[in-house]
Amino acid sequence: MTTADLVPNRHPDAPQEQPKLAQTLGLFSSTTIVIGSMIGSGIYIVDADIARGTDSPALFLAAWIVTGVMTLIAALSYGELAAMMPKAGGQYVYLREALGPLWGFLFGWTLFLVIQTGTIAAVAVAFGKFLGVFFPSVSATNWIWHIAHVQAWRVGPMVLGNMEIGVNTANLAGIAIVVFLAIANIFGVKLGALIQNIFTSAKAFALSALILLAFTIGVNATAWQANFGHGLSQFWKNAGWSSMHPVQVGVGGPTAWVNLLVILAVVQVGSLFSADAWNNITFTAGEVKNPRRNLPLSLLLGTGFVITVYFFVSLAYLVVLPMHGDPNGATALQRGIQYASADRVATAVLGQVFPLGGAALMAAAILISTFGCANGMTLAGARVYYAMSCDGLFFQSVGKLHPRYKTPVAGLLVQGVWTIFLCVSGSYSQLLDYIIFAELIFYILTISSLFVLRRKRPDAPRPYKAFGYPLLPALYIVMAAWICIVLLRYKPQYTWPGLVLVLLGIPIYLFWSRRPTRAAMAEPETSA
Repeated sequence: MTTADLVPNRHPDAPQEQPKLAQTLGLFSSTTIVIGSMIGSGIYIVDADIARGTDSPALFLAAWIVTGVMTLIAALSYGELAAMMPKAGGQYVYLREALGPLWGFLFGWTLFLVIQTGTIAAVAVAFGKFLGVFFPSVSATNWIWHIAHVQAWRVGPMVLGNMEIGVNTANLAGIAIVVFLAIANIFGVKLGALIQNIFTSAKAFALSALILLAFTIGVNATAWQANFGHGLSQFWKNAGWSSMHPVQVGVGGPTAWVNLLVILAVVQVGSLFSADAWNNITFTAGEVKNPRRNLPLSLLLGTGFVITVYFFVSLAYLVVLPMHGDPNGATALQRGIQYASADRVATAVLGQVFPLGGAALMAAAILISTFGCANGMTLAGARVYYAMSCDGLFFQSVGKLHPRYKTPVAGLLVQGVWTIFLCVSGSYSQLLDYIIFAELIFYILTISSLFVLRRKRPDAPRPYKAFGYPLLPALYIVMAAWICIVLLRYKPQYTWPGLVLVLLGIPIYLFWSRRPTRAAMAEPETSA
């Protein structure tokens, strides 16, 4: 009797052997993927928008506390799923197993179309823009090939267009980073992890130095009095339950006055985006050593470190610059956190501490940060497309590994090509506005999978069980659902476009689902 007789659905042309992902990532490398993917350029700029929205030092920090609580609960919940199913694809696999292949595909589709590639494009182009601090010819206005300007137009709650299409020296530098990292990660996960370890360590040092400098030589009497003076009355200003905050509904819509629970939900668009991508380590689960231990632990250590650092960085901003400021102010102190030049709060802070070289130091820190973030997301994202291909839900070539390096070569290249397209089209900045709502939906669905799998597979091995289950996972679902409801009501430009992008995946799923799976075509493992 032949092997084919035992497995009648095996494709007759299937290869005899397929290389497998190599388990080479230890706990340190896994943790640096979590940290490095989370820390990009967001923490250096989003605080200005959060400050304008909350208009209160207490609520400004509360926004980061909300983000921290949600991120840690989510990481602790994902730890159970990761230890239970340590497979390449991570979140895609959890949704597929708990809710069905359609939901897994819709996550992978949105990840490829916007979440992963759009974020890589954004941080790569940010790398190019900050490179211009050292090389002025690298600029978003220095065009090599300007194809077109797309005028803005409005479709319901969406404002589309207003994009510059072409290649300038800033996005050319970003494209070079995308190409370099795609190729580098082909040569084994060890090389990608080495790059990640080096740059994550450097960016952790840079942020720690920023905090240390701010709390030592950077403390400013004007900022301290403005933010914490009068017996902390300044700190709690506009933070009472009766305080109302203005929110513009949609784009060009009326101004609504909302309470602190609503405004904290609105500003999560910035803080949650800055703390996102912590789930990327689950995508690489097939390459983690002792994954049932190291995956949950790396999620806890990585998210715990980043959230702690983010909180103290934001607190550091408050001791150096006043929160409230004048948009027409001539100096960083006059403009404050709310109106820091081009929203670059970190640059304004370091410029205040070191008037002569602060901007250059901050630019160097952001170059390190964005490079490391792009590398971590490049490495991780291709593993999701690999898992989708093995299920017959993506290009078949993406499900093949390099015979020597055991890496998803086609997945890395396809991801890189689409990322380059987003860089050239200039569309990534708009697309990123839409993803937080869509991601929150997938996070809610994934954490709901904990409850589903506890019921469907009560006897499945769970080396780690979600801390605080069922209360903490339920709390996350309630908090995330509240943010979604608020964004639907007050920020439709961030919600409906995200839903449309997700729903566009349904006809694509119906097409791909008719194709044979790699699992059905592969040669089964045999033992002597």
